Amino acid sequence: MIHTLINVVRGFLSGDGALILPEMELVLFACGILLIDRWLAANEKHWNAVLALAGTAFSGFTLYVQHGKMQALRNANPESPGLLGLHQSVLVDPFFLFFAALFLAATALIILLSVRYLEMEDESGGAFYALLLFACVGMMLMVSGVDLIVVLLGLEVVGLSCFLLARSSRGEERGNAAARSYAFLWACSSFLLAGSFLMLYRLYQSTNLGRIGAILELRLNNGVPFAGLTAWPSALALVLLAAGTFFLIDAAPLHWFAPGVGESARTPVAAYLSAAAKTAGFALFLRFASFLFLFAHQKWTHVWGGAAIVSLSWGNIAAMRQSNLKRLLAYGSIAQTGFILLGLVAGTEAGFTGILFYLGVYVFMTLGAFGILIALQQRGSNVTELRDLDGLFWRSPAAALLLLVFMMSLAGVPPTAGFLAKYFIVKALLAAPHPELAAFAVVNALLSVYCYGRVAAHALKKSSASAPPLEAPSLTISNGQTIALTAAVFVSLAAGLYPEPFLRLARYAFGQ
Repeated sequence: MIHTLINVVRGFLSGDGALILPEMELVLFACGILLIDRWLAANEKHWNAVLALAGTAFSGFTLYVQHGKMQALRNANPESPGLLGLHQSVLVDPFFLFFAALFLAATALIILLSVRYLEMEDESGGAFYALLLFACVGMMLMVSGVDLIVVLLGLEVVGLSCFLLARSSRGEERGNAAARSYAFLWACSSFLLAGSFLMLYRLYQSTNLGRIGAILELRLNNGVPFAGLTAWPSALALVLLAAGTFFLIDAAPLHWFAPGVGESARTPVAAYLSAAAKTAGFALFLRFASFLFLFAHQKWTHVWGGAAIVSLSWGNIAAMRQSNLKRLLAYGSIAQTGFILLGLVAGTEAGFTGILFYLGVYVFMTLGAFGILIALQQRGSNVTELRDLDGLFWRSPAAALLLLVFMMSLAGVPPTAGFLAKYFIVKALLAAPHPELAAFAVVNALLSVYCYGRVAAHALKKSSASAPPLEAPSLTISNGQTIALTAAVFVSLAAGLYPEPFLRLARYAFGQ
């Protein structure tokens, strides 16, 4: 009996099961963390973080193995989209590998940044690390799924995991506020996407994105304008789909809950939602765009452009008025969403390459900025307002300079990666051509310099003599935080000084 079961499992893992092996490894490590956390002594809780990091490492190695298999398949058949299995519901292609590696990197950085933070809050972190791994599993399923059911499964896994992470905030009032805000966001996106999925299934009698796309392409080849997407049921289904993903990427005006979640949730959770969860939403949006929106791109360009304009304007104007650090970063993130959407308006290879380059460096510079806030939250202190940064350069010059680099990168100041990310988007708009949107983007980039410059200015100026010192003169940064911040600042600078390797990764993700 046991021998038969082992053979069945081995056969599954050597077949279609190999496509979801990275996700399965993360699930096993998450369950292992929850199991052993009950038996670990207080001085042994660091093993939870070690196991979580090991899970991301094993999953990353499996992604590398999948990359080798996919390359071998493509060498034999250049027309192959990638590794397709589980009844054509899961696709391992360069697009998935790029984003899966990004999700794992973001998860690993948050784990490293959170160890000291959780110790200061007298928390074991077992459930916290397990939820991070479960959230990463959901994100990977969202991107690898080419079937609406798999996409919805991944979306719900991410939603539940992030809801529980938001609920874990210290203090019942703040935890309830963060959980309530995220619950509304999760419910709105799930309701809209589930409704659009049901309508698409009723219209095309299939849950497979590839088959639905093939039907639309056939209609287009037969001379049907915009592949028939002008009919109201098809248009309504895609409007619901776009609105659902707008909630996931915090695109204005559907960004209502993002600032509240960012302010109320614990800083590591706010960082993970702002970087990894938003990137997962963009990955899903791009997957939908390549399968479904491509056939009526001329019509949808106005929608993407309108959302980009509103997001840029609303995000930057609101960020100017903020004194709370996390709310400022949340509104700044909404403006970043608008900039990324402009790449979709361009609709060219240069635009898509710019989007992926932007998302790749966005994860690191955002986690770096939040990482400094996490490091500053020493025992007995809490950095929440801009004025709390006053005198940081005199307490910790390294932390102040790192914060300056991350703010420069988020604002798009050369020679950081953020500058080139914005440059590639503007260049794609000019080539499209959309010169008016390119000019609008440049103006908003200058506004973002002011928004993020306020943070850097407070960190570099001396604290008021009348203001009580917020924390001890010396600032202690743990080894894990040092590693995470080093990785974040390396990408923020290296991608700006020598972007070619990062551009190759972006082109690889879209098969260019």
